[in-house]
Amino acid sequence: MQSMAPPAALHRAPLLLPCRVAAPSAAATARARAASLVAVRAQPDTTAAAASTSSPDPPQPPEFKPPPGFKPPEPKKFAVREGQQGGVLGASLAIPLRLGTGVFVLGYSPSLVSPSEIPSDQYALELGAWKVKEESKIGQCKRPEKPIEIYEFEGCPFCRKVREMVSVLDLDVLFYPCPQKGPTFRPKVLEMGGKKQFPYMVDPNTRVAMYESDDIIQYLADTYGDGTVPIMLKLGLLTAITAGLAMLGRIGKGNSYTASKVPPQPIEIWAYEGSPFCKLVRETLVELELPHCYTAALVAAPGARNFSRKWELSRRLTSKIQIPESRCSKALKS
Repeated sequence: MQSMAPPAALHRAPLLLPCRVAAPSAAATARARAASLVAVRAQPDTTAAAASTSSPDPPQPPEFKPPPGFKPPEPKKFAVREGQQGGVLGASLAIPLRLGTGVFVLGYSPSLVSPSEIPSDQYALELGAWKVKEESKIGQCKRPEKPIEIYEFEGCPFCRKVREMVSVLDLDVLFYPCPQKGPTFRPKVLEMGGKKQFPYMVDPNTRVAMYESDDIIQYLADTYGDGTVPIMLKLGLLTAITAGLAMLGRIGKGNSYTASKVPPQPIEIWAYEGSPFCKLVRETLVELELPHCYTAALVAAPGARNFSRKWELSRRLTSKIQIPESRCSKALKS
């Protein structure tokens, strides 16, 4: 049974987010407009631009480019930067323990085809004289118009389960990190839902809010998938145990708060749950309590919508495809 938050909970907007009240009063509207000046948003705020009559042109999305002097690293197969071998090895423990859950999208299906069957501008793995054509069911699934909001932290096995499902369904999610002693988003979960329990999900598309990882996973599968849940996410206690064991290699990381500045907008990151490199980045984001728009970009599914977007951005910035990748106006620890 799904554990949904009471309807009133959705009327208490989380800190740094615009209010979502069905019929606000004039005073509430004025307060919401004032708060929007410092709001962290999943989507660009076009309200002011729409209200302006000085220019008929629609607002242009921000253009992202590498910082001055940026030199893209040269990818090296099976190479890890000196000093990071231990961290990457510890983060890799999840791959065998979770049997690759969070690496493949829903309905992933590979096949060997002639190179002529793959468009020249489309990424594909090469095996000798053949290329790997990869397909999935994602194109048949409903997509959320607004990013789903999830309050969680890296060191929680129940949160990991939900993140794996997010990757499987190729979903865009706005993560609000809730590390221990975090002053911003952890208290807001108590305010919105009545319990300091994680993960906590808010779907602004359906106005559904709930706790309990298994309920969230089934909700995501029913709403944005075909209703099926990967076997490694529906084994009950065994799922929780293996998700917990997967974190032993990085025990204590991504759990505790480190003082930081909250950026004016969420950091955007392309990643996927099964990658040990992405896990190291996520640990830092969580410890610094930095909200981030997470775009699932599974290397095993170039046909997926998010992978195509990720490939195009990565090609423009570096002429290579590398994950994780982020966009932010300032450095993480500035």
